[in-house]
Amino acid sequence: MGNVAGQRETEDQRARGVRTVKRVTLRDVALAAGVSHQTVSRAINGKGEIDPATQQRVLDVAKQLRYRPSRFGRGLARPDVVSVGLIVPDVVNPFFPEFVAGVIAAADERDWQVLVASTENDRSRELALVRSLGQQVDALVGYLSHPDAQLEPYVGTVPLVVVDRGLDSSNHALVDIDTAAGIRAGMQHLIDRGHRRIGMIDCECFSAPMVRRRTFLEVAGEHALPVDEGWIVMGEQSPAGGAAAFEALHAARPDLTAVVAFNDLVAIGALRAARRLGVQVPDDCALVGYDGLSVVDLVDPPLTTLHLDKRRLGELAIHQVGQLLAGELPPPIVLTPDLDVRGTT
Repeated sequence: MGNVAGQRETEDQRARGVRTVKRVTLRDVALAAGVSHQTVSRAINGKGEIDPATQQRVLDVAKQLRYRPSRFGRGLARPDVVSVGLIVPDVVNPFFPEFVAGVIAAADERDWQVLVASTENDRSRELALVRSLGQQVDALVGYLSHPDAQLEPYVGTVPLVVVDRGLDSSNHALVDIDTAAGIRAGMQHLIDRGHRRIGMIDCECFSAPMVRRRTFLEVAGEHALPVDEGWIVMGEQSPAGGAAAFEALHAARPDLTAVVAFNDLVAIGALRAARRLGVQVPDDCALVGYDGLSVVDLVDPPLTTLHLDKRRLGELAIHQVGQLLAGELPPPIVLTPDLDVRGTT
């Protein structure tokens, strides 16, 4: 009976994604790396009291052995439950709560726990947050802008899934958004509607910089549109930022007949500014957003947007975590926005 019960417990642990292999210890890493266990501890915790080459060697060995510091030893109460740390840049922007909800729902299905943290759009907080949260969890998921070379000393041996940073990593699992395909779809829609004088409201974006701008200009060039950098105005990622950018764009190019906005919040601000300026949307100027937020149903006219399934994005991130915890580095997963044509085009 005891063996049957033990077998059931193991099957249940596997179903929940809990690894049942013997945990690699700090002393195992020390033996494999040919250093003392104190040196391993310093290297893992980034104490900076050892030679950088030695620290890198220790980290490489720890990663090969899949060493993870004991959460029980750090005082966490449930070492048998997988925990995932989630880092987002902004919990106020309505894009991210939907993404977080997808992560939590997918984790709940596996009986995992999720710890959520925000950089508050401050890139300088990112690396320290990766290190501190990574010391509390079994794996990390993050909207991270730093390249691998800068992340590695802070990530250490923690399995990591990077979201929406492109496909330039060979060390971590990736879930990416094909922003270029989305912008192309929005531009093609406007061109098919007969628009040739198209402007753009762009915003600073650490995770995927310049993708919207570059794609916008590429498509304009392919269709010989009279568009250059002067047809792009930068704004803040907010309705107020979108309104100010639209006013500036309209003042510089009053002959524009369409505008592509960085995201839906910016597009909503642009729609408000157009109304104040007496510009009729879509008769005088069409407008395309990006993200597919639920709030686009609340504006008049309803916003045409490039819809991204944000919950699915979160679910895919947890899928990648599961692959990493099973000892595999999975291939990247790419999610493409879908054009949702509404009343502003």
